[in-house]
Amino acid sequence: MIFKKTIQTKGFWISVAGMGISFIVVYHIITMLFTFGGFDFSGYFGLNLSEERWMRFVLGSLFTGFIYGFIITFGQFSIKQKKEEREN
Repeated sequence: MIFKKTIQTKGFWISVAGMGISFIVVYHIITMLFTFGGFDFSGYFGLNLSEERWMRFVLGSLFTGFIYGFIITFGQFSIKQKKEEREN
């Protein structure tokens, strides 16, 4: 099964984490620019890490980063595996 083979490939989960973290950073920078009109890290994180919003902010960031990282990395690894199988 290609799914099981892909997720067991060496380096898959490291790539998922790296891609997810990259997504989270880029997403929050773009959101900050649109919300505050510039780089206001203390204002942005002060707003999102306030008492009533911090859990949704952190869990939402981790969840969306994981989903994005998994989808992109799975696509990359499965294309690479299909190409290797054709060459063999």
